[in-house]
Amino acid sequence: MAATTQARTVLERFPAGAPRGSWPAEEYVAAQRAQGTNAQVVMDLHTDQFLVVTDAASQ
Repeated sequence: MAATTQARTVLERFPAGAPRGSWPAEEYVAAQRAQGTNAQVVMDLHTDQFLVVTDAASQ
């Protein structure tokens, strides 16, 4: 079975070291979803950032 990769677009980046109780990436995703964008938060371990991404096809 061949692996497939799906193109994603990074909408915004947030540092992983946000103050305790602060979830800026999740708040940004909620705002994007309210506007109809299918966004999600993923962690980029290499840069220690939370990325808000969307599938290229859903833009």
